Amino acid sequence: MKNVPQKFNSISDLHNALGFPKPLHPLVSLVNYADIKTPAEELPKALLLNFYKISYKKHLKGKLKYGQGYYDFDEGGLSFISPNQVIQSVEDEADYSGYTLLFHPDFIRNYPLGTKIKSLGFFTYSAKEALFLSDKEKQILFAIFDNIKEELSGNIDDFSQDLVVSYIEVLLNYSNRFYKRQFITRKTVNNDLLSQVENLLNTYFDEEKPLQNGMITVDYLASQFHHSPRYLSDMLRSLTGQNAQQHIHEKLIEKAKEYLTSTTLSVSEIAYQLGFEHSQSFNKLFKKKTNLTPLAFKESFN
Repeated sequence: MKNVPQKFNSISDLHNALGFPKPLHPLVSLVNYADIKTPAEELPKALLLNFYKISYKKHLKGKLKYGQGYYDFDEGGLSFISPNQVIQSVEDEADYSGYTLLFHPDFIRNYPLGTKIKSLGFFTYSAKEALFLSDKEKQILFAIFDNIKEELSGNIDDFSQDLVVSYIEVLLNYSNRFYKRQFITRKTVNNDLLSQVENLLNTYFDEEKPLQNGMITVDYLASQFHHSPRYLSDMLRSLTGQNAQQHIHEKLIEKAKEYLTSTTLSVSEIAYQLGFEHSQSFNKLFKKKTNLTPLAFKESFN
């Protein structure tokens, strides 16, 4: 079967496949992919890792372009992969240089980070939504990587794991901050995207597409703009304070109010018109958003 992902359950197995020396710690490793010894043609075309991967690439092929030539920074992108995500290799990508931090979930399992990391949305962003860094941000990032490298290169003792976990948490906290900055620096472009999202939602409901396609989902909305669902939600929240699902619900309630006040459709018929399989679900959502049942809202206009 073509491009079946090769699964790696341990960091040691991945090191071996890439021609790296055995990792200094079985559950955490910091490497430079420029040091890969395995010939390119022998490298797996698709990987499925059972551990976290944070990669900083010094040079990215095809820098991100927005509108008529909008760029964040010229070079350097930070990407995040969580366990059991498939990684596809790029055929014409020759420059692998840059840090890659690998750590197994067991390494952070008994720390607060083991739970916190699951709430960090950027681990589900796509590759094209990488974090682009300024020179100052790069210096912060490299200092953290250097601290991790130094700790792993020294003698492992009772404090080693605590320190490395703390460095990883600091790295992720800074990454969260830098992503917030990225949403701000892309604000003009993202405002254009916000308008497109609004137009798509209006069209979806005005053309009664829920009748044929069902309730619009965040996955569908994100796919129309070639973004990951979480990135789209985080971007919208940075602009409006509402995530993608809330934007969908807002448009849905607007359309429901229009039906309730300007048609003779029953509440059940309106629910069906909006893509609900059960009118009870529509009633529940409408009341949650307006503090009124659909029928009470309709009667208030009579």
